[in-house]
Amino acid sequence: MASLKDLKNRIDSVKSTRKITQAMKMVAAAKLRRAQEQAEAARPYAERMQRMLAALAASVEGRPDAPKMLAGTGSDQSYLVVLCTADRGLCGGFNSNLVREADRRITQLRNEGKTVKVLAIGRKGNDQMRRLHPDMLVEGSGEIGKELDYTTARAYADRITKLFQDGEFDVCQLVYSRFKSAMRQIVTVQQLVPFSAQEELAEHEQGKDDARQFVTGGGDGADSGDSRGSGGTYDFEPDEESILNELLPRNLAVQIFRSLLENNAGEQGARMTAMDGATRNAEDMIEDLTQTYNRTRQAVITTELNEIVSAAESMK
Repeated sequence: MASLKDLKNRIDSVKSTRKITQAMKMVAAAKLRRAQEQAEAARPYAERMQRMLAALAASVEGRPDAPKMLAGTGSDQSYLVVLCTADRGLCGGFNSNLVREADRRITQLRNEGKTVKVLAIGRKGNDQMRRLHPDMLVEGSGEIGKELDYTTARAYADRITKLFQDGEFDVCQLVYSRFKSAMRQIVTVQQLVPFSAQEELAEHEQGKDDARQFVTGGGDGADSGDSRGSGGTYDFEPDEESILNELLPRNLAVQIFRSLLENNAGEQGARMTAMDGATRNAEDMIEDLTQTYNRTRQAVITTELNEIVSAAESMK
């Protein structure tokens, strides 16, 4: 049985830990609001850019002069997996879930006979990939840094573009965590290169159908024959190929920046949830240790009283 002094030291230690977890929870909660606002603000721009590129790509898809980042290399034997994690830990299973998904995907691709390379964005992912797949890490993997801005995303996008132009990979996939709520982050895999227009175009057409139904289905001055609901013909200046050659690399930076913002919000939400759970566990442990301390103290007092009574009886 632990002594009273040991129990007292453990109670004091757990109380100190509780103060730390409470402080970290409050800091994460304060950062979460701003991070969530940034992530939600970035979504419309990133989604609209994807849809615009999908509409442009549909008009040039299959042409021999289509941009390489759209048409691809004609092969899918070499993959680049871009893993986005956080620089810091103490956020529950946030980083481990991302690493697990990336590792599962790498294993699956290798079993299919593909060549896989990894670009890790974030210190935690970089450290894990160095341990799991050190031979696959490409130069440029590293930390995000304290300042999360578009410049960071642009630097990684330029690195990916250079690797693609140098023929280092055929397909690039991005693994990140999409923020849903403070208690839920969804691990998401998105193909960056070559740009996949079909899925985005389907969503774009669905959006147009919804807008057309809204315009023609009612509202002031709108009837079923309103020409605003019909599709239009567009002329591009310069041509579609030139626009895509300019926008496809920029879309890489936009999508990576969006993933970094989503990850940041998810990290803060996961850390707040994890620290809240740690604080509750510390309080439960303090309560259990306090009860054990009181029972041990009572047993010691009872033993001392019995010894005193026994000594008094023996002196009679």
